[in-house]
Amino acid sequence: MSATGGRAERAPWQTIDSGQLLLIAIAGLMVLIAITQVSAVGLERPQTAVIFGVLIAIGELLRMVMPGNREVAPIATAGVLGYGMLLSVGAERATHSALQVVAVAAVGMLVGSLPHVAVGRSPRLDAMARRLLSTGLVALLFRPVSDASLRDVWWAVLALMATFVMLSCLVDISLAAMIRAEAVRARFGIAVRDEIGAKLALCAATGATGMLIAVATSVMGLAALIVFTAPILVTQFAFRRYAGIRATYLQTVRALSRVTEVGGYVETGHSRRVSQLSVATGRELGMAEPELLELEYAALMHDIGQLSLGDPIPGGATVLASPADQRRIAELGAEVIKQTGVLDRVAEIVRRQSDSYLAVRVEPVRDERAATGGPAGHGPDGSGRDSAQPLASRVIKVANAYDDLVGDSSDRDRSAAVLERLRLDSISEYDPTVVEALGRVVERRTAIRY
Repeated sequence: MSATGGRAERAPWQTIDSGQLLLIAIAGLMVLIAITQVSAVGLERPQTAVIFGVLIAIGELLRMVMPGNREVAPIATAGVLGYGMLLSVGAERATHSALQVVAVAAVGMLVGSLPHVAVGRSPRLDAMARRLLSTGLVALLFRPVSDASLRDVWWAVLALMATFVMLSCLVDISLAAMIRAEAVRARFGIAVRDEIGAKLALCAATGATGMLIAVATSVMGLAALIVFTAPILVTQFAFRRYAGIRATYLQTVRALSRVTEVGGYVETGHSRRVSQLSVATGRELGMAEPELLELEYAALMHDIGQLSLGDPIPGGATVLASPADQRRIAELGAEVIKQTGVLDRVAEIVRRQSDSYLAVRVEPVRDERAATGGPAGHGPDGSGRDSAQPLASRVIKVANAYDDLVGDSSDRDRSAAVLERLRLDSISEYDPTVVEALGRVVERRTAIRY
């Protein structure tokens, strides 16, 4: 073990998961076979192949990263799909093979990636391999049909195109979900749901553009590439703006969360550690990606209410503060967040983080005045709340307590002792399901560290 805490140095290739390596290997083998075959028999209709290759290269050059660190290249994907389902260019039938489609796509992706590599933005090989496999599958299924008499029956051809495009989307989403599930330790079903929510709309738009290119080229010739690529380009810019706005939100929240550290109210790195623990625990509990994003925002800003304190809590450990002080910090923090006007759900998560788990499980009893239309009675925690504590609030409460007592220490015995303390306080203060989920997260991190 190294002197830096027992973690062995990892070679660069070891940062790629086994699933990613397998995906890249399969895609690489397919490309090798395709290029070998094209080299042996020659390039069919070189002009068409070059034009589609240029379109794919431009699309790869304009690729973007969507929320969740998802790399996509809609224009390149639409170009490969269009070339794979191409029936004719004007009056001349397209007779190129599926392997030629794979070879042209691979070369186009490589050329389009070179400028990114030149400026130090290396492409994600697993994302490129996934795009190549999912679109190459369409070519492998459709090209044999394009040589058959069925191609003259347009409704059948369009039905096959739509079927193969949907299959391509399904394959892409499934592969992405498998890689993501392994990378972030999420359940496969949850990862599939997140990928569908994040990529289905873009996948549908890309597939429809590919079909339009393939069909319109039969009538308009290669000019159809320019006409029908424009809409997906506009869509891509819209997605890019959305991703940029979301990234700006997160950067702003992270900067705001550091105010308590700069002011000496909490230990350096506390908000970041609580955020990381919370997101990992939420993922362990099966929370969806939009819920995890709200959880991350709330965890980063969970202590911002401490700025209202006259005297900082020693070490910033709110777990050691009185229940009244904990509630006051949570309430004031929620009010600060609510002033943004766009993070009301995050504000509510922060507001409820101080609730006692036992208290919120008991339904408050309303007095006779409430039953007759008067003011409602108070809940058992004295807060007047009568709804269950949000799961995100429960997660933050546990993660914050753990980090307040452990900090940045890597001592396994200290970590185990704190987890045992949280378990003993479960039911009354902490949700036992959340505590056990956090325990599994900590155990995995400890195993990696040692």
